[in-house]
Amino acid sequence: MEGINQAAAVDTENPYIPLETSMRQELGRLSPISSSCCIYRVPERFRRVNENAYTPQVVSIGPLHHGKKGLEAMEEHKKRYLQEFLCRTKVSLEDCIKKIRDREARLRSCYAETNGFSSDEFVRIILVDAAFIVELLLKHNGRTPIKENDAIFKKPKIILDLETDMQLLENQLPIFILEDLFYLQQGTLPSDSDDRLSTFVTDLSLKFFTSRMTLMRDADQESILDRLSSTKKVEHFLDLILRSLCQSEVELIPLGCQSEVELIPLGYVTTTTRVKTSVTPSLTPSVTELYQAGVEFKVGSMKNLFDIRFTNGICEIPKIRVDDDTEISLRNLLAFEQCHYMHNHICDYMTIMDGFVNNAIDVDLLVERGIIENILGDRKELSALFNNLGLGICSDENFTFASLCEDLNRYYSSKRHKMMANLRHNYFNTPWRTLSVIAAVVLLILTLIQTVCSIISVA
Repeated sequence: MEGINQAAAVDTENPYIPLETSMRQELGRLSPISSSCCIYRVPERFRRVNENAYTPQVVSIGPLHHGKKGLEAMEEHKKRYLQEFLCRTKVSLEDCIKKIRDREARLRSCYAETNGFSSDEFVRIILVDAAFIVELLLKHNGRTPIKENDAIFKKPKIILDLETDMQLLENQLPIFILEDLFYLQQGTLPSDSDDRLSTFVTDLSLKFFTSRMTLMRDADQESILDRLSSTKKVEHFLDLILRSLCQSEVELIPLGCQSEVELIPLGYVTTTTRVKTSVTPSLTPSVTELYQAGVEFKVGSMKNLFDIRFTNGICEIPKIRVDDDTEISLRNLLAFEQCHYMHNHICDYMTIMDGFVNNAIDVDLLVERGIIENILGDRKELSALFNNLGLGICSDENFTFASLCEDLNRYYSSKRHKMMANLRHNYFNTPWRTLSVIAAVVLLILTLIQTVCSIISVA
């Protein structure tokens, strides 16, 4: 009785204790933040702009969209591919389950959230999806035969939809679990080293996404593979696409890993990697305005999508192919970059392109110069694409193209450059006009000489 009275007295004297106790319990239930996380929920500021760009339409991969309405039809196909995997490899289902179970903690740490699934549910999801992807990659690359009644490869449209869905940030599977399943196979993969296996899986994945990597359709896949084999391991398919766009060595430092900096070989240091400034970026005039000021535009190097250069009045921009899925690719790359990496290569690229393209006339100029391959068809739609992609992104003071913008603005401000451009565009733009101007100048000079001679003779 006396103890109860003392406790009541303490509560009366300190009314904050119940709230403190409750909050301590709440904080104690927080799950630790994993440094291995690489598959995130898309930030709401992105999702509000275009919900469909981040939502799978045909297949769910991993736990984040598992069981969603509208994706049920593909679940049966995924299980059939798991069955084919087991029959082809002669690996027991028990061994597969054991392999996934051994990796469960690491797998869960890769996702922003998995708390809604029990251990058995989670292992089932990962195993079905991983086996499905392994079979899909092998069939696509001709490594295993395609059955006559295959419901996926007999319908090309489904393959295209799958490739699109498998680029989504929330629809990823860690690539190491695919390598683990390849380890279980016999006779169909290289086995001399982990690096060789990783390269094998990366090669299969690159070939699968080549037709969809429309941002740099003309890029050399062999050079991409050679470079990727010398970098840190790729996290998942979306990370693979991002790294393939950064074909020259640029910094790819995950958030929270500031001490882990990838060294940049001197031969690969480009304008993109070395221009860093604390100056707030000022956008450039549009390409049409720059062209009217004398700037010429040419297709730049295909080794790096972000390697935009300006030298001696010539602006070189790597070629980009824009089709119906380009917006989905760029939006998910943007979201992944903002969530996972310290750098802002995609963000800064979209910022500079937004500055270059203001309307359909700008699109026409870049298409005419071969810098944009417009598969969309509608010029206004393409212009709107570049202008709207920047909505919701967060850039910082280390703008990759700050020096480029300063050089372009300085060139644009020169009256001499504008005057020379006006002469070149209006009077010397065709051989006939050039000859006409030369003839007019010669006639003027002859007239002047004749006038001077007449004055002298009269005098």
